[in-house]
Amino acid sequence: MNDSEQFIGFCRFRINAVKDSMDIFTGKWKIHILGTLLYGGKMRFMDLQREVAGIGSKMLSKELQDMEMNHLVTRTVKNTKPITVEYELTEFGKTLEPVIDAIAQWGIDYRETLFRKKSNQSSE
Repeated sequence: MNDSEQFIGFCRFRINAVKDSMDIFTGKWKIHILGTLLYGGKMRFMDLQREVAGIGSKMLSKELQDMEMNHLVTRTVKNTKPITVEYELTEFGKTLEPVIDAIAQWGIDYRETLFRKKSNQSSE
């Protein structure tokens, strides 16, 4: 295999890895939910729904099931009356911390850049 073929193979490997990641993070809510659990720790369903403003209970339930299936979140049913369900990141889910931190920092930088542009335009 020559260098060009190795490079193409490496690129395909990386693109497939990005595709796999995006398949797991697809949707409006997953990163928000993951970040909330990362920074908030273990949370009950209703507390999580309150923290993720705008999400409906059916959507939250679906997203949590997807993340549980992908080994990012664990679901624990407590033997209480009424039954309490808690969610938390798995150890594997916690490995997303640098990714979520990078996304958050990018968002901060983006907002600051936009705010600066708007401030500069209004002062002209």
